[in-house]
Amino acid sequence: MSLISRFRFNRSRHSPDNVRPIGGEGPRGFVGGLWYELGELQFKFLVQRGLRPEHTLLDIACGSMRAGVRFVPYLDAGNYMGIDIDGSLIAHGRDVELGPVLCAIKRPEFVVSASFEFERFSRQPDFAIAQSLFTHLTVPDIELCLRNLRSVAKPATAFYATFFEVGSAVGNPGTSHPHAAFRFTRGQMAELGEQAGWKMEYIGDWHHPRDQKMLNFTPA
Repeated sequence: MSLISRFRFNRSRHSPDNVRPIGGEGPRGFVGGLWYELGELQFKFLVQRGLRPEHTLLDIACGSMRAGVRFVPYLDAGNYMGIDIDGSLIAHGRDVELGPVLCAIKRPEFVVSASFEFERFSRQPDFAIAQSLFTHLTVPDIELCLRNLRSVAKPATAFYATFFEVGSAVGNPGTSHPHAAFRFTRGQMAELGEQAGWKMEYIGDWHHPRDQKMLNFTPA
């Protein structure tokens, strides 16, 4: 049995009837919907890229655990780290989606931060993922994320991030917002990574249902 099939997400186990509303949309809807599809996509992708239970994973903008409900059971105890600006989403993910028993066994670590305070975690990541984060951020906020992650990265840390790609630079909103769409060129993303101490590999299509493209940043 493959690692992916062995740890496939069980929908019935994590489908509570008493999901509390957050922002009028519920904690699953607030993170953009496609709960099962995008959680499974991230899990499969990282396992195929070499994530193993003994690795430490940093889930940036983890929200209400759309991906965490797959990664936490799969990783060894203490190896999942999730950060998000919204503490209520993290609380829902921890208490409802994961539940107290699994959290006691797997000991995931969470940080609520609006400024990417990765140094607050007790471990350095082997892998990091930011799925649909840069799609909602201004250039200064992307720069902050990349710089702060670089400061805690290991020499071989692999950081995977998605973005909406355009062929030429466009005007984006002036303020980061979870429901605004930001679009960048491949060259813009490579330059932002280089300025923060990363080298960028363009992966591109990874079967995202909304056509977000995938990038891989590694320490330069």
